[in-house]
Amino acid sequence: MTRRFLFVLGSARTDGNTELLARRAAEQLPEDVEHRWISLAEHPLPDFADLRRDSDHVRAPSHTNAGLLLDATLAATDIVIASPVYWYSVSGLTKRYLDYWSGWLRTPGVDFKATLAGRTLWGVAVLADREPSVADPYTGLLNNSAAYMGMRFGGVLLGNGSARGDVLKDTEALAQAKEFFTQDAPLARFPHQRAGSATR
Repeated sequence: MTRRFLFVLGSARTDGNTELLARRAAEQLPEDVEHRWISLAEHPLPDFADLRRDSDHVRAPSHTNAGLLLDATLAATDIVIASPVYWYSVSGLTKRYLDYWSGWLRTPGVDFKATLAGRTLWGVAVLADREPSVADPYTGLLNNSAAYMGMRFGGVLLGNGSARGDVLKDTEALAQAKEFFTQDAPLARFPHQRAGSATR
């Protein structure tokens, strides 16, 4: 299958540090690899309604933002969550997009989980703190989401910055961006599964 990257931009502003870092990483992709960029700020989703116990799950029309994002997500072999670190996790825009996955799991005719199984989830994030461990909740959210879906997880490319353009001064992050999408992306595992396998 030809690789198709979907970059889901979760920042509230355009050309922010996270988007800059994601675009640097995308520059390294081979020319025959498709990539699509969708800004959640420019394509806002309505508040997510949890209908898991209801029966009226209907696939959103493609002309709506929810339909656009569903179609793009299903078409992608690689989904890149490009969200700044907000309060140690993903942005509210990004969390809402991931909440919609819950609804898509129950939408008739979509086979959302089966379609995404085996595909790859990646993360790109910029945070103001210079200690990368403060972004562990961010990485955990993406890893566990990938594990639940049966996806591969390529990890999170982290950069440092606060003011606009700061990440372009982070030489370590820019160097990692050159190799980020070339690395192996293993099948995601929950932390307790990894711990259990090590003791057997």
